[in-house]
Amino acid sequence: MSKGKQRQPVSRDNNAVDRRNFLKGAAVGAAALATKPPVVDAQQSDNPRPSALPPSQAELTSIVGPSTKQAGYHFVENPTSDFMVDVIKSLNLDYITTNPGSSFDGLHESLINYGGNKSPELLTCLHEESAVAMAHGYAKIEGKPMMALLHGTVGLMHGSMAIYNAYADRVPVYIMAANHYDPAGGVNAYHSAQDLGALVRDFVKWDDETLSVGRFAQSAVRAYKIGMTPPMGPTLVVIDHKMQGEPIDGKSMPRVPRLTMAAPPQGDANAVREAARMLVEAESPLISAQRYARTPEGIDLLVELAELLQTPVTGSERVNFPWRHPLYGRGGFGYEPDVILALEVNDMYNQARAAQRTGARTISISSVDLFHGSNIHDYGRYAEVDLSIAADAQATLPALIEEVRLLLTDGRRRELKARGEIIAAEHALDHEQNRIDAAYGWNATPVSLARLCAELWGQVKHDDWSLVSWQNFISQWPGRLWNVEKHYHYIGGQGAAGIGYNAPASVGAALANKKHGRLSINIQTDGDLNYAPGVLWTAVHHKIPLLTVMHNNRAYHAEVMFVQRQCAERKRGSDRAHIGTTLRDPNINYAKMAETYGMYGEGPIEDPNDLGPALQRALAHVRAGEPALVDVVTQPR
Repeated sequence: MSKGKQRQPVSRDNNAVDRRNFLKGAAVGAAALATKPPVVDAQQSDNPRPSALPPSQAELTSIVGPSTKQAGYHFVENPTSDFMVDVIKSLNLDYITTNPGSSFDGLHESLINYGGNKSPELLTCLHEESAVAMAHGYAKIEGKPMMALLHGTVGLMHGSMAIYNAYADRVPVYIMAANHYDPAGGVNAYHSAQDLGALVRDFVKWDDETLSVGRFAQSAVRAYKIGMTPPMGPTLVVIDHKMQGEPIDGKSMPRVPRLTMAAPPQGDANAVREAARMLVEAESPLISAQRYARTPEGIDLLVELAELLQTPVTGSERVNFPWRHPLYGRGGFGYEPDVILALEVNDMYNQARAAQRTGARTISISSVDLFHGSNIHDYGRYAEVDLSIAADAQATLPALIEEVRLLLTDGRRRELKARGEIIAAEHALDHEQNRIDAAYGWNATPVSLARLCAELWGQVKHDDWSLVSWQNFISQWPGRLWNVEKHYHYIGGQGAAGIGYNAPASVGAALANKKHGRLSINIQTDGDLNYAPGVLWTAVHHKIPLLTVMHNNRAYHAEVMFVQRQCAERKRGSDRAHIGTTLRDPNINYAKMAETYGMYGEGPIEDPNDLGPALQRALAHVRAGEPALVDVVTQPR
């Protein structure tokens, strides 16, 4: 862009009225109304001010503080916030989730007018925690961040729980928060901070304040790069409210920095060679994967390594390995590992201690060793592993595979093949046992979770589907009954186990799935939805197709069990354990809740024989591009 040349909006109708000139006239008109209010009828004199009139200057001052302008009206033809949009667009962000706030009104205006509300598009959220959690779920499907735009202290604190979940889950969320560095009284004083980033600094990977346009440009690009470099995590750029509205010309305009991504760190060659030797010589190795597969290629690499070694692979945090593959699992009854390879396992403490008791050896390949904070204990306890490789596991696997190939002789391959056949037979037995277990309580009321998941699987198994909700609170029945093999088939849970994640993250993941034509499924716990149910409106408003099936056990059931255990240990009886833990009296009707937000809702379903037809009707809406909800009254687990 040449110096001095005025930048134009990304898209503008040539026949439309010039926006800024129109706004000048509108501002003058509004000012006239504010200074000369219409005469109020005497019969209405008991009403101090009709609601249709603009607020008085005194009222405005009480809300946002006194004006910073000394006199007259202030128009900005080329605001800094337009350049900020240029920088944001250079990062190839598709969406921005936000709950509106006055601290970023300049950037807000530039995004929707100068930026055309395209690439990125603003998504309206009813709570900042939902905005960040949507970005969390989106990134786990799409493999790149969504931006969350937050307002001052209150917005950042509202979003802080979701930021912490993303941090513990090693997921990149790109956050901007706006701050009034010189608030002129009013509400802005409460919404501002001397060091806004300090509110979340313990659980973001990197943050920076940007009080100049040049610093903003560099920090905005740097934040994206750092967030996407393993170990990934949320990053924060704090922007100044005043700077957004300042004019900028060609002479003072910095260039938009070019984004250059860092290659993920790979393991030391000698350490990788030693790991390969340990695995090839092992009689009963085991691979344990947690947050290993960053891309679909990661799954393919792990399948290749497991089949070379004919070793079982465990780990259900995300899809690192196809769950119906004959080598998936812990090897079956009686399989005792003598070498454990851990790939991006956050807390190796228990595995390392168990290995020491049996004489087994442990290998850890993890990028988390390259990044640790001091306050938050998300990294787990110190684990005494035998070989620690501080590197990104997926980036290191090609070298490990090559070293294993070099060590395998024909005789050793035959021995490993025999081991693999035994493991495969045990896997088949486990799968059959899951089918048998699912039949228990098939006709029970409330509906069993096994039946709920089985009925659902029967209706979606021929779709290109994606389970975008956490399965641990539903006894992992999808993993036990469904054919989970692709990276988007299951994206895991919250990271920090913070409730309130599931509903908005599912909406964000469904948005990412939408452009790929996938069917997104959310088996939604009732307690989690009640944290911020307004995300249902966001799904409807932005036409995000998502099937939500309520696991409505009418309780925070984990807490029910905690209290019951305490009652038993203290010999006081558990008949009062429902107090403070259940969601009854009155029961919540989630179908009505969905309808209130404009979504198709059906239920509550209490008869298991009504479940299949209800799911079919809801799926028809989802396949037509709409969100839908089925409320099912369920067994606790």
